[in-house]
Amino acid sequence: MKGSSLAGALDDRIGGAGFLKKAMRKVFPDHWTFLLGEIALYAFVVVLLTGVFLTFFFKPSMQEVVYDGSYVPLQGVAMSEAYASTLEISFDVRGGLLMRQMHHWGTLVFLAAIVAHMLRNFFTGAFRKPRDLNWLIGVALFGLVLLNGLFGYSLPDDLLSGAGLRILHGVTISVPLVGTYLAMFLFGGEFPGGDIISRLYSLHVLLFPALLLLLIPLHAVVLTWRQTHTQFRAKGLSDRVVRGAPFFPTFLAKTTVFFLWVLAVITLLATLFQINPIWLYGPYLPSTISAGSQPDWYMGFLEGALRIMPPWEFTVFGHTVPMSVLIPALVAPGLLFTALALYPFLERWITRDHAIHHLLDRPRDVPVRAGLGVAGIAYYGVLWLAGGNDVIASTFHISLNATTWIFRVAIVAAPVLGYVITRRIALGLLARDRHTVAHGVETGVIVRGHDGAYSEIERPVTEEETAVLVPAARPALPSGNGSGDGGKRPGNGEVPPPAGRRFRDALQRSWDR
Repeated sequence: MKGSSLAGALDDRIGGAGFLKKAMRKVFPDHWTFLLGEIALYAFVVVLLTGVFLTFFFKPSMQEVVYDGSYVPLQGVAMSEAYASTLEISFDVRGGLLMRQMHHWGTLVFLAAIVAHMLRNFFTGAFRKPRDLNWLIGVALFGLVLLNGLFGYSLPDDLLSGAGLRILHGVTISVPLVGTYLAMFLFGGEFPGGDIISRLYSLHVLLFPALLLLLIPLHAVVLTWRQTHTQFRAKGLSDRVVRGAPFFPTFLAKTTVFFLWVLAVITLLATLFQINPIWLYGPYLPSTISAGSQPDWYMGFLEGALRIMPPWEFTVFGHTVPMSVLIPALVAPGLLFTALALYPFLERWITRDHAIHHLLDRPRDVPVRAGLGVAGIAYYGVLWLAGGNDVIASTFHISLNATTWIFRVAIVAAPVLGYVITRRIALGLLARDRHTVAHGVETGVIVRGHDGAYSEIERPVTEEETAVLVPAARPALPSGNGSGDGGKRPGNGEVPPPAGRRFRDALQRSWDR
């Protein structure tokens, strides 16, 4: 059967030709920020492939064995099968150490790209309708990858990962009423138990990858393909007009090369920069602890929250509730992820903007949003730095107690300062843009007038520059009683608007100023 006949037969039965033809012509705008999501996607592919390789050799068991492998310093040492198999992968399996390091570096690049991609979408307003559902999926993906990274990091059962599991156990037993039962179920007995590695392994290689394989195509392909691509403002562009290259052959060729670049960078990192040398840490022993233990960067904010939290606790009906653990372990990440998930709907409620948006904002175009984004970065960054307060104290010869109090103050002050400073900078940049549109672009040419005064020649702003400098108009306050009165007080016989509506109107008026 000829190829055309086969294609026609398939089209008659599954009707894919029309979709395929449309997909090949889909336009992809060209901007470097769009590559951030692709980096995350391709890093995930690397993590998935290297993870499949590692599953052939890793033994997720805490049964004790005596090591007799190639690494001489640990020969004759009692350890778990999980740790022994990780040593075997590192020293006895051909290419095993490279695969381990590619898997670890790929995870770090994957999470870093997710964070950068989310920040880009936040500051440019890419989360607005119709992409609010895709934003929620992205937030869920971020949380799933964080947890899966923690579980995978804990599998080798070395001294460093064991310290992390000890923290996980402490957080679990701190849950009121059911904490001890959860810990016994998860760990399979008193810490360190006998089942935690096998259970984390099942979650790490089965449940979480299955969820990721379901959500990532939905997030990156299905919804993205169904919707019009976002793009930055330019002359001739609108929410209905997209400028770019078609998927085939231009974008397909470019993205294939980009995948090879991501693969090459992760391979070079794994080849040249050692990461997680578990043979230097030794097997985990509950009685042993190492100084300067730090988790991977993406879990640093939880470590910092635990370190700077005051030792608060109270007793209710004979049960002690350790707030010093519950607040850092539940409230800190809960505040972060709840704010991320609800923000698109909160902004829509404040601005009353229910329109479809395919054109992106510049960060300065919405000063409040830019300020809130920097406040969130400051919140995360302070907690991340606090996770290394012992290293900071040792390096700079500062009291550990002093560094703890510095971070306690900073976790409150830094987000507020970040918001205020960023908002003022954005307002200043907007004022400069308005001045440029009204008076022209500075040319740097200074002339002397007939009266002896010096002035700079300004050229008129081009249409291309105006399209970039002038943001889209925001929805006006709805007219009617108490909303469109320009701030006037209601006259005799007029009913004042409800307090909630006045509050919402005030928020909308202050959103861009």
